[in-house]
Amino acid sequence: MMMQKNSSAWLWVLPLYYLRKLYPPPPPPPSNLHRNLMSKQFQFKLVLLGESAVGKSSLVLRFVKDQFDDYRESTIGAAFLTQTVTLDDGAAVKFEIWDTAGQERYKSLAPMYYRNANCAVVVYDITQSSSLEKARTWIRELQRQADRSIVIALCGNKADLEERRQVTQEEAKKYAEEEGLMWSETSAKSGDGVQEIFTEIAKKLPLTALPSARSGAARPAGGARAGVDLNRQAGANPGGDACNC
Repeated sequence: MMMQKNSSAWLWVLPLYYLRKLYPPPPPPPSNLHRNLMSKQFQFKLVLLGESAVGKSSLVLRFVKDQFDDYRESTIGAAFLTQTVTLDDGAAVKFEIWDTAGQERYKSLAPMYYRNANCAVVVYDITQSSSLEKARTWIRELQRQADRSIVIALCGNKADLEERRQVTQEEAKKYAEEEGLMWSETSAKSGDGVQEIFTEIAKKLPLTALPSARSGAARPAGGARAGVDLNRQAGANPGGDACNC
């Protein structure tokens, strides 16, 4: 009698086992956070700071248009450009880029551009040690006056001029680590490292702090300024071609 019951049970179990092999259950649906990120676009304000002639405008031109101009004129005041980075999880990060002039006479205008900035790229020229000292000055100013949640990247440009290097990687990297900064070297001329530094900045930004109102971005705990959700801001900022004025 016991054998008959067990045999009867196996008659049901075996077909179910083979059915599951042939038709495995579908994968679980993505989490709400993952689904939000896949369908979201975020907008962040980014400012470039640094001494004149370190290659800020060339860096942005390479990032935005993948171009390089050997004879680029100095920026007057500031130039505005936009570019979007798509992350591995599908989130699209649109940078509103303010490329500021490096000349001393425009220094007083800088706070107007880094105010409310989510991130900053402070650029120095690896062939000019004085440009790193100027970069340190900009970083101290950002630490004092910018939003305390701002993501700051220290960028050594002109890495293609290795034979003329004055700033060692060790010196710059050590300073960045001491100050809690991102650090990278780039070459606007060859394009090396340019896309990577902006992508790494995008990954550091608080994409999980989703905006809660149409009029602007929500502020997460600690006063950090989150990016603007472009799906909710449709038409608010067309973000056309850059103004190089």
